[in-house]
Amino acid sequence: MTTEHATTAHADRTAYGTGEGQIAQWEHAVDSAAFSELADELTHFMMVYKFGLAEIGTKVTILAEELAHKGRGNPIEHVSPRLKTPASIAAKARRMGCPLTFDDISARIRDIAGIRIVCSFVSDVYTVADMLTRQPDVNLVLTKDYIAEPKPNGYRSLHLIVEIPVFMSERVVAVPVEVQLRTVAMDFWASLEHKIYYKYDPGIPAELRAELAAASEDAARLDQRMERLHRQIHGPRR
Repeated sequence: MTTEHATTAHADRTAYGTGEGQIAQWEHAVDSAAFSELADELTHFMMVYKFGLAEIGTKVTILAEELAHKGRGNPIEHVSPRLKTPASIAAKARRMGCPLTFDDISARIRDIAGIRIVCSFVSDVYTVADMLTRQPDVNLVLTKDYIAEPKPNGYRSLHLIVEIPVFMSERVVAVPVEVQLRTVAMDFWASLEHKIYYKYDPGIPAELRAELAAASEDAARLDQRMERLHRQIHGPRR
């Protein structure tokens, strides 16, 4: 945050109090001029993440088209970018006990911008992750491999937090982006699991949790079988 930006933020806190912080104050501003100033600051904050997401999306598109052109087959089935809303960011910050200021949120919440990359096979997940993180302007910050070590509920996916430079008019910002890589089977399971949990939240029956975990194992076996069949027919990817 620049000095000018910090000064404005301080003025906002003085005018509206520090109870909820900058990212929530715009919802409570009743003066039109104050609302406009707060909304503009929030828009600028979110814009940086939007641009970071666009940069990662471009990189993924280039990788997919290049691999397809080389005749290796496109390992990427589809891509879904996602940018959290201010309300979602505020809710997560409250759960974490994170102050609702732009500095605190940018330092502690690393998945404001996210992209899901769905691949054909498990090996493709790691291949695409390696290709992406080997690029010199992509800084790998954190890896959580829920494929090698699934969550207790059966969730499988490879999560990366990467930082990518975004060149603004007056500065360069290292923007964190969460990259989730998974197979079609993992994505299918995760999508249905989310819908089931949403219906039953907060009390998930124990037998349903066991069934979901078993279904995750079935999906993992399907991934292994389909990759084995693919290699028998086409050989390993070149």
